[in-house]
Amino acid sequence: MENSSASAVTAVRWTDDGRFAAMKDRLQQLLAFASLIAIVIFFSVASPIFFTWPNITSILFSTVVIGCLAVGTTFVIITGGIDLSIGTGMTLCAVMSGVFIVNMGLPIPVGVAAAIAFGGLIGFVNGFNVAILKLPPFIATLAMMLVAQGLALVISNSAPIYFSKDPGYIKISTGKLVPGLDLPNAVLILAVVCVLAAFVLGKTVLGRFTYSIGSNELATALSGIDVRRWKIVIYTLAGLFIGLAGVMISARLGSAQPATGVGYELQAIAAVVLGGTSLAGGKGTILGTVIGALIISVLNNGLQIMSIAQEWQKVILGLVILVAVYADMARKKEA
Repeated sequence: MENSSASAVTAVRWTDDGRFAAMKDRLQQLLAFASLIAIVIFFSVASPIFFTWPNITSILFSTVVIGCLAVGTTFVIITGGIDLSIGTGMTLCAVMSGVFIVNMGLPIPVGVAAAIAFGGLIGFVNGFNVAILKLPPFIATLAMMLVAQGLALVISNSAPIYFSKDPGYIKISTGKLVPGLDLPNAVLILAVVCVLAAFVLGKTVLGRFTYSIGSNELATALSGIDVRRWKIVIYTLAGLFIGLAGVMISARLGSAQPATGVGYELQAIAAVVLGGTSLAGGKGTILGTVIGALIISVLNNGLQIMSIAQEWQKVILGLVILVAVYADMARKKEA
């Protein structure tokens, strides 16, 4: 009888803890959203140009690349890992899209699919190094960051690859598929991708294992789950988002620029942390990441409109990243 009572009390406690954790996650999302609204109000008051439809469209458009990278790396960070290669990996995928479509003459759908798959290959290599070779994620992805940066320059001969003869490719990002809706295709693609990612993270086995690995990797392994295999799958999935970001940025620019990409990884990771995902793993949502990406884009756009010097924009963004990491550490300490 006493054992049954103890079990019942324990079950109630676990249920209450789960509800409390869910409430805290929602509160963090609300705080992030409130921060976004506050920043929008501030810049709207500071400049009448800010809160106009053309500028809002510009903000959403600029969120696409950071959003794609951030959504993909959300899965990795929830597992307790990190991916520093997403910026230069995106650049390499952009260069490969130019190689596939411009240099090799592949049809645009085939070239796009190949570029995204190449991103998956980058993620697979990262996952293999982390899960099989047991390299720390920081070191494994730092090495990949350098490799991708070098390969992008080597494959392109340090020269941009232009898509001037393939206007259909450029329209993937800048075109407007839905008549009467004054939004670029890239924004719609990001919206669809976020919905799919949220479904995968919240409603599938992959999502459950992602949270489980981040919460307690040893317990997950002892329960019979092949943690190494699922880590490779998660990093590969994140790599697909790297490939998609490469397609989006090259289509937006109309060219594959082999020298871009450095710094995007910091903005994407900052967006993930701002959205409430814990660097310690086990917690995070796609909705929070999207809010974090919007915060980064709004800050960049608002500071440019206010004619803040580029150097100070970097200082402010760095301070935002520090605040985000400190808030994450405070949440971890409280937990």
